[in-house]
Amino acid sequence: MDEEELRCYVKAGEIAARVREYAAHIVRPGMKIIELVENVENKIRELGGQPAFPCNVSINYEAAHRTALINDELSIPDDSVVKIDVGVHINGYIADTAVTVSFNPKYEDLLNAVELALSKALNVVGNGVRFIEIGKIVEETLKSHGFKPIKNLSGHSLDRFIIHAGESIPNHKDILSMKKFKAGKAYAIEPFGTDGKGYVEEHNLITIYALWKTGKIKGLSANEKKLLDAIRSRFKTLPFSERWLVDVFNNDIVLLRNTLERLWKKRIIWGYPILVEASRGMVAQFEHTVVVLEKEVIVTTKLK
Repeated sequence: MDEEELRCYVKAGEIAARVREYAAHIVRPGMKIIELVENVENKIRELGGQPAFPCNVSINYEAAHRTALINDELSIPDDSVVKIDVGVHINGYIADTAVTVSFNPKYEDLLNAVELALSKALNVVGNGVRFIEIGKIVEETLKSHGFKPIKNLSGHSLDRFIIHAGESIPNHKDILSMKKFKAGKAYAIEPFGTDGKGYVEEHNLITIYALWKTGKIKGLSANEKKLLDAIRSRFKTLPFSERWLVDVFNNDIVLLRNTLERLWKKRIIWGYPILVEASRGMVAQFEHTVVVLEKEVIVTTKLK
């Protein structure tokens, strides 16, 4: 990793940290999620970054992958637990961070346990450390407080314009996770905890997409080609929301959604279903991004 790459990772992290705290401050019961995500995404741009993915607002038993649709009427419920996942990039170099806000004191112990698990995990990250050590600490911490990790969600390596860059950092003691952290690479450390069964399943609603096929594609309609060109030029391989494409067909939402669906069915773009806890248990999430160097680890998303 050269100096410019590191500078971009650090700058993205500084912005992401500020935006995460801003989001936690403004979220409130009764607030429409579209207001929250648009405020978050606009704040990223205002501070000099670009969203690395649509702001995720996952409520109660939802764990990940909900963002607002165009004209979304969904509001933050009373007594809810809200996960806010923020992504920022500078020239493709990504910071990924998340916070959970509870409007129900019943779940404060869950939030505290997951935040503690993240803190303990960060203390172990280092060049040459095996991923399984992170999973072991997360699982032990959560179980000692009466909760479970979500075993089929994990942290991940990051690369330029790639959120999930091929390596997974488990949230449990996974004996198959023997890979090691490497100097010169960035990673998202991302514990999820629950009072439920400890795994997620897919909901049928998709609100986030990403480019799947990157080569030349034949046989597209004019509208499909127009939308695909916009996706490639604006987002490259980063995830996106339909909200960010509303101008492509002059605010024709039906045409936009129909064309997105056709690209998805042709497997040109990938859809990320909302992920929900299998037993509808409550879910909390905290996340930081780290850059691993030879002799130190920089937590880029810690508030300065």
